[in-house]
Amino acid sequence: MSKLVIVGTVAFDAIETPFGKTDKILGGAATYIGLSASNFNVDSAAVSVVGGDFPQEYLDLLKNKNVDIEGIEVVKEGKTFFWSGKYHNDMNSRDTLVTELNVLEHFNPVVPENYKDAEVVMLGNLHPAVQQGVLNQMTEKPKLAILDTMNFWMDIALDDLLSVIKNVDVITINDEEARQLSGEYSLVVAARKIQEMGPKYVVIKKGEHGALLFHDDNVFYAPALPLEEVFDPTGAGDTFAGGFAGYLAKTGDFSFENMKTAVIYGSTLASFCVEKFGTERMQTITDKEIYKRLDQFKSLTQFDIELN
Repeated sequence: MSKLVIVGTVAFDAIETPFGKTDKILGGAATYIGLSASNFNVDSAAVSVVGGDFPQEYLDLLKNKNVDIEGIEVVKEGKTFFWSGKYHNDMNSRDTLVTELNVLEHFNPVVPENYKDAEVVMLGNLHPAVQQGVLNQMTEKPKLAILDTMNFWMDIALDDLLSVIKNVDVITINDEEARQLSGEYSLVVAARKIQEMGPKYVVIKKGEHGALLFHDDNVFYAPALPLEEVFDPTGAGDTFAGGFAGYLAKTGDFSFENMKTAVIYGSTLASFCVEKFGTERMQTITDKEIYKRLDQFKSLTQFDIELN
């Protein structure tokens, strides 16, 4: 089993959807990735920063899920990163109401000494210079470096982003971001152009329409599980990334064939995440529930056909 380093925000979110609203609750990319990856019992560590206002119980939650928290810096006199958003009725689009960088503004990640040789690194959505800073600290080149990013960094730090993209094996972005990064509307052409930037594998997330995996001329598509209710899509993409990275770290097999299974695991875990607000559902998920849902995925996608 491979070690997994998870880099990203550990934060507060305040969310409003058509189903209700929350006050400040636990959020952040590294939180969702860590909780998702913990379902594979991998040796993982989170690298992030929080303020003195961050409750110990949230740190204990990650620790109890076997996520090493030594790399989460606590700036006692600072305030934790805070994001607030409101989702539209379609649950696909949202408005950001508040973004307070707080301690994240001067975040300088420090990878714990015993994780600097980790085989898998999951670079959650952060400034690309911070993502590169983490790769620079690894004593051995990771066997698999996965990067998640967003259009915000394409707008304000494109050069830094292109620089770190050269050094990763997998990039996970949504369809809108893939089009912006590549300048191409067709996702097949977009994926090819992004592969030319460095990553051997491109995962394009399409929300309720599933995910696409590209490698050379190979394409794999996984649908999203049709759900009766979606309460809160926040963190679904990070949960997907955590399931994807967690499965690959557990199996140590980084082939295209195994990545197809990793995409299914990522989609399965993301389907749980959206059922309740914030990280609530991810805190209680069981192996039995995961296997049952994987079985639903199997029946959703498998069929026999006679080709004459």
